[in-house]
Amino acid sequence: MRKLMLLPAIAAMLAVGSAKSADAAYCNAISYQDCGGCASASDVVPAASGGCGTHTVMKTVRETVYEQVQETRYRTRYVRSTEQREVQATRMVPVTTQKEVQYTVMKPVYETRTKVINYTVKKPVYETKTRVINYTVQRPVYETKTRVINYTVQKPVYETKTRVINYTVKRPVYETKTRVINYTVQKPVYETKTRVINYTVQKPVYETKQRTINYTVYRNVQEQKTRTVNYTVYNTVREQRSRTVTKSRMVPETYTRTIQVRGGHWETQTYEVPGPTRTRVIREPGTCTWDPCQCKNVYTPGCCRTETYQCAPRTCTKRVWHPTCETKEITCTRYRRECYTVEVPYTVCRQVAECRTKEVCYTVCRRVPECRTKVCNYTVCRMVCEPRQKTCTYKVCRMVCEPRQKTCTYKVCRMVCEPRQKTVCYKVCRMVCEQRQKTCTYKVCRMVCEPRQKTCNYTVCRMVCEPRTKTVCYKVCRMVPECRTRTVCCTTMQKECYTKTICVPKCEKVCEPYTVTRCVPRTICKQVPVQVCCPAPASCGGCNSGCGC
Repeated sequence: MRKLMLLPAIAAMLAVGSAKSADAAYCNAISYQDCGGCASASDVVPAASGGCGTHTVMKTVRETVYEQVQETRYRTRYVRSTEQREVQATRMVPVTTQKEVQYTVMKPVYETRTKVINYTVKKPVYETKTRVINYTVQRPVYETKTRVINYTVQKPVYETKTRVINYTVKRPVYETKTRVINYTVQKPVYETKTRVINYTVQKPVYETKQRTINYTVYRNVQEQKTRTVNYTVYNTVREQRSRTVTKSRMVPETYTRTIQVRGGHWETQTYEVPGPTRTRVIREPGTCTWDPCQCKNVYTPGCCRTETYQCAPRTCTKRVWHPTCETKEITCTRYRRECYTVEVPYTVCRQVAECRTKEVCYTVCRRVPECRTKVCNYTVCRMVCEPRQKTCTYKVCRMVCEPRQKTCTYKVCRMVCEPRQKTVCYKVCRMVCEQRQKTCTYKVCRMVCEPRQKTCNYTVCRMVCEPRTKTVCYKVCRMVPECRTRTVCCTTMQKECYTKTICVPKCEKVCEPYTVTRCVPRTICKQVPVQVCCPAPASCGGCNSGCGC
């Protein structure tokens, strides 16, 4: 029983072994890849030892193709429309009524009267008077004085000294040397080869198709309607009235007051100003010294010293103000506020309501749906595979190493220390204090009081009262009440029921068909030629697969 169960396994192993022997007919040298050395599918190129030949084998390839399929689908669309409906409504309507109103008006009555006014006028009387003014003047008195000033001056004293300086100098020493350099150069070697490339080109094929599209267009429909509008107009009525206004005015009034007047005069004075003290730099004479290092005379400039001196004095002038004080009386005018009464007419405006009616035209616009149809052309593109072949020539570059040699000459520099010595002359300056003395002359000014006297004439104004009389005409206004009657329009609002037409929107559900094109994938099998590379019979001598080589 166990032997019978092993029979299918042995048969499967024999089938696999036969398949392996068939695959190894060319010692596993068959490949579906491009060898690059074959010209066509029918030519088999015999090869030497280690070469190969090619032939064409048909290979089954699966390819996915997309086909366009049209389907009819349905979609729900909501169509909006309006419907006219009559509705009962209430509105407020103005009602105008007229009534008579009694009112009282104050009517002015004017009377002309006369009165005598006694008043006093102040008449100015001028008098000329004389007075003597005593005043004091400050007079300058100058005195010349002398004083002695002791000061110290720093005087430079120079000394020449010498010192020896030891220093080291580095001197370059050059040597010439030679060395051999071995290097390698990469030299390119080019080879030209050829191979055949098989490729596939996708070629587009265009088809023109048509489809019908349904769409809805909304068209505007306008209607002209008329309605009555009640409105109120306010008319302006003007009335003349008068009122009493109290005003004020400024009346001039003259008075006298005593003031202090400050005066004076200018005097020119001369004084002497000492000259400014300045500083100047003076250079001492230089010397020539023999320098053994440079083998020539070297000029050494002298040292600089600072000297202070004073410039000549100068004479200046200045103006001095001498003040004076005087007393005098002046006439001034001031203004006094005085009140008086004036009758001023004015106009009063009031608004009177008036009801009017007018016809107003307005436009009502509603949208009416309209179904339309149009035919659209569209193009469908599908790609068709087309096999092609081309031969390419290319170059292969490989680098070959080539040894070379060159001789280089170079210099080596080394620094050698060399001691040297030089003598340097220098000057030392020290400051020595020296006492000096000078005499300065200066002026001192002191003010001396000097009494003086002068006579002034001035005018005095005094006001003398003078009585006068005048007759004045004036008007007296008294208000007399007067009863009047007027008609007044009164507007009241009343409720009124009316019927109006309104547009009620509604929405309808519509199911409409439409066409959809979709791509459906489909797998197809097709035969594709493939170049197979196989070895020569001589290369298969060691194969025991029974390939017949």
